[in-house]
Amino acid sequence: MDSLYARYAQQFKALSDPNRLMIVDMLSCGELCACILLAGFNITQPTLSYHMKSLCDCNLVNARKEGKWVYYSLNDATFRELRRVFGEVTTGKDTCACHRFTDKEVCCK
Repeated sequence: MDSLYARYAQQFKALSDPNRLMIVDMLSCGELCACILLAGFNITQPTLSYHMKSLCDCNLVNARKEGKWVYYSLNDATFRELRRVFGEVTTGKDTCACHRFTDKEVCCK
């Protein structure tokens, strides 16, 4: 389970950058060419490549090369899983991680 937390943390970390979050927002409308993404920012092409690598490396975004252009799209399966996980970790339940570390019978009395 801890390795799952590490993977999810990496994905949330990638989303914590304002530029990458805006890229995800732009891609929510569908696949876009890198040149279209670049036009939405005041950044250089190498900086965009850095952000896209970060998003692709943690499986949030898919890249498809066509000739000299790269087209990006959201990895819908990964975002569905993140929505599910976020819902689980923010909702009390019998399988909560806190049960591994505390004994509610003796704690805080």
